[in-house]
Amino acid sequence: MKIILDAMGGDHAPEAPVLGAIQAAKDFGAQITLVGRGQQILDVLNQNGIADLPEGVQIANADDVVDMHDDPAEAVRKKKNSSMMVGLRMLAEGEGDAFISAGSTGALLSGATLIVKRVKGVRRAAMGPAMPNKAGGKTVILDCGANAECTPEFLLQFGLIGSLYAKKALGIENPRVGLLNIGTEDTKGTPLQKEAYALLTDACQKGMLNFVGNVEARDVPLGAVDVIVCDGFSGNVLLKSIEGTASFMGSLMKGLFKKNIFTKIGYLLCKSGVNEFKKMLDYREIGGTPFLGIKKPVIKAHGSSDVRAFRNAVKQAMDAANSDISQELEQGLAQLSAKENPL
Repeated sequence: MKIILDAMGGDHAPEAPVLGAIQAAKDFGAQITLVGRGQQILDVLNQNGIADLPEGVQIANADDVVDMHDDPAEAVRKKKNSSMMVGLRMLAEGEGDAFISAGSTGALLSGATLIVKRVKGVRRAAMGPAMPNKAGGKTVILDCGANAECTPEFLLQFGLIGSLYAKKALGIENPRVGLLNIGTEDTKGTPLQKEAYALLTDACQKGMLNFVGNVEARDVPLGAVDVIVCDGFSGNVLLKSIEGTASFMGSLMKGLFKKNIFTKIGYLLCKSGVNEFKKMLDYREIGGTPFLGIKKPVIKAHGSSDVRAFRNAVKQAMDAANSDISQELEQGLAQLSAKENPL
């Protein structure tokens, strides 16, 4: 398994991605190509007492870097020798099985779309993080920020893409797909939700996916569905609200445990459970978010990713490559198109 990693992307580059890659190569046996300014990568190794590149790790030099403030389209056109664009070209040309970057989300999506290309039939690639839920499983949120404005047809495709991803990557046999809305009734929402509801219902009746109807935001972390479909603006608000609530609850629990000697004793008794709760919602444990609908796996790591986060992003990229949905997605979209436009 060959993973290409942008060594210059993220708040803690190049140290975090370089050391994370080395740890991942050791733990998972992956072959990793670090793309970026070669001398800076070597400096990180020297500063951390690593004399030579570990087995399975190599460097592909790229002199330029995509800045977080760069216009996405301009970055693709004008920064062709940046670590991000060089890495995406390597992926497109078959020099790796997946690509990871913690750099600009917009530039990464534009680059993935223009260089690696979308799966045939996909109108828009989407970000699909899998969030843990109360039921003990995970819920894929599609889209969570790549497409702020969507059409009903986009949401229909997100449902199909998310369903295939949940089945292949998460092992859910018949994923329940829900549409994010302000109520469960089929009359709720804006024209976007109403039209998407009708399309998803029709696709369900044709056996394309298991659509279970509208779902309110409060029921998403409870595990009401396996895939929640929404426009990127709503999905991003949902995701960050869940993250913020989890952070608030964690801080509240910490304060309660520090209240007196008895609560501190109580903390010691349930410490492992508290740590497991924190770990479950820690983005560093998840690794990153895949761009679903791109021909080959492209993983967007969190901008603040540290060494552990990059290590786990490599594992996530390996899993994504092993459970590639591109061919099945293309077939599914062709089948959907045929049913929508019979001869």
